[in-house]
Amino acid sequence: MAVKKTYYVTTAIDYVNAEPHIGHAYQKVVADVLARWNKLLGKDVFFLTGTDEHGKKIAQSAEKAHVPVEEFVSEMAKKFESAWKKLNIQPDRFIRTTDKDHEETVKEFVEKLSKSKDIYKGHYAGFYCTSCEAYYTEKDLVEGCCPVHKTKIEKLKEETYFFRLSKYQKFLLELYKKNPKFVLPNERRNEIINRVKEGLDDLSITRTSFSWGIPFPLDKKHVIYVWFDALINYYTAINNPKQKKFWPADAHLLGKDNGWFHAVIWPAMLKSAGIEIPKTVFIHGFLTFNGEKISKSLGNVISPIILADRYGADTVRYFALRQVPFGEDGDFSESALIARHNNELADKLGNLVSRVSTLAEKYGLEKAKQAGPLESEKLLKAVSEYLDNFQFDRALNEIFAFIDRCNEHVQKTKPWETKDKKALYQASWAIKDAAILLSPFMPSTCSKIAKTFSFDIDIKDVSKPLKIEKIKKSDILFRKIVIEEKKPESKPIKPQKAHKVEGVMSMSDMIKYDDFAKLDLRIGTIKKVEDIEGADKLYKLEVQIGKENRTILAGIKEHYEKEELKGKQIVVICNLEPRKMRGFVSEGMLLAAVSSDGKKVILLNPEKTIESGSKVQ
Repeated sequence: MAVKKTYYVTTAIDYVNAEPHIGHAYQKVVADVLARWNKLLGKDVFFLTGTDEHGKKIAQSAEKAHVPVEEFVSEMAKKFESAWKKLNIQPDRFIRTTDKDHEETVKEFVEKLSKSKDIYKGHYAGFYCTSCEAYYTEKDLVEGCCPVHKTKIEKLKEETYFFRLSKYQKFLLELYKKNPKFVLPNERRNEIINRVKEGLDDLSITRTSFSWGIPFPLDKKHVIYVWFDALINYYTAINNPKQKKFWPADAHLLGKDNGWFHAVIWPAMLKSAGIEIPKTVFIHGFLTFNGEKISKSLGNVISPIILADRYGADTVRYFALRQVPFGEDGDFSESALIARHNNELADKLGNLVSRVSTLAEKYGLEKAKQAGPLESEKLLKAVSEYLDNFQFDRALNEIFAFIDRCNEHVQKTKPWETKDKKALYQASWAIKDAAILLSPFMPSTCSKIAKTFSFDIDIKDVSKPLKIEKIKKSDILFRKIVIEEKKPESKPIKPQKAHKVEGVMSMSDMIKYDDFAKLDLRIGTIKKVEDIEGADKLYKLEVQIGKENRTILAGIKEHYEKEELKGKQIVVICNLEPRKMRGFVSEGMLLAAVSSDGKKVILLNPEKTIESGSKVQ
């Protein structure tokens, strides 16, 4: 019997000094998608996440809460576990650095490094940030403050044991050269390489100024530095006969503030201990809120539990991976989440499943030789390649482009008029294929679709005919989220002669320069143009602005044919609140020149083709 291929994915373990927020959740959703995808491919998968529970900062947080530190970390760990369950994140182990097997593994690890003569005693002096649990050099500081938390920093000197990190400079540079996928994405790898080339200082790995940590096995007066202890959790989880097969890890996922520890210190520690190096360390960007890193200290925490309760776990999961290319920074916006929920999940996927299942229940299905859009195998290949390269947003783009073609197929065949059972079978077949590939991202939704159309979530069934079963109308998968429109605080200035076109901004009203400067004007490219049922003036446009696609409703139907608009570059006002029109949410406005009699409207566009997303100044 053939042995199953293994796949081991880990996330950074979260510090329990504060409650979980959407920044923590982002990484865990990614890991869960990778775990589910590799299980779908038939691999034996192990997915690890957990909590980091040692260090001075934790001891201080427990003291502030007036509870014993052991009780404090246990209660906080439960909150993280609850948050991940709420988002349908299913790790194979939730590890805690206070777990007994972790303490034993860390002590064994220290002994291995000691045998390699890579640990020695000395003194360390430097600027120490308790929030980071890390030392900084004077040049790292910003006006005497921690570069991350922006708080005043203290200078400490203490007896410590060092790990000979400097010994491994050559090894690390050779590792990066021979294994270019060890650190991803490429720009992060280049940053790491340049820093390592500058030289490495030995690492202080013990503390004496507090006692909340794993006792250092070589000297009981010391406890192990929290970062050194935390990194070893990835090895602890598989350090037993049952899970040993999963090492080395296929993917360590972590934020860019953790890159140095994972891409430099961790492989050096493993080399010293004689343990194989993981395959990939993927360093992603931050999710920000209003341009700032999400953190309790900055007062901008967004709870994943509240988001899941408000919008549903699948919507939050979808938005997190659709909105921001993994690896880059991205700003979190509830209005953008609502727009994607309404325009993509409800209008595209939800509407397709509802229409097809309703008509299939009414008219039945008749077997056809192929699915409607005819590209399931091509879709599977594209999604596989994108997920292999951590390009989750592109994978979702492919799947939803396929869903668009499914909707076009239904519109073209008009089974509500023709009662075409074969067309309905083709559409149902295509829905099956899309749902199987979408299932790692939106497991609950795809499970409901599978139940409606009587198929199993099995990668081997992609592009295979659907088993004919009696189909019943699906429940509504995504209910539209209604945005409360704010009433204007004061009456608007009466327009002059310009004609106001619905969905196009009139520039005739007098405004202050400062108000105009607040507008975020960017170049967009019109990718798709659709009619809106019952609307004489409106087009529904899909506009690409940089790496983002937006839905914009514009009242230009009387002035432009569809063919004139597709591929056209235009100027978009990007920072307007979404507006609900004709059952859709419009996510911006186009700039246009309007004749004095209102009979002519011309969209403003750049003189020459320019990169989509470019700022207009």
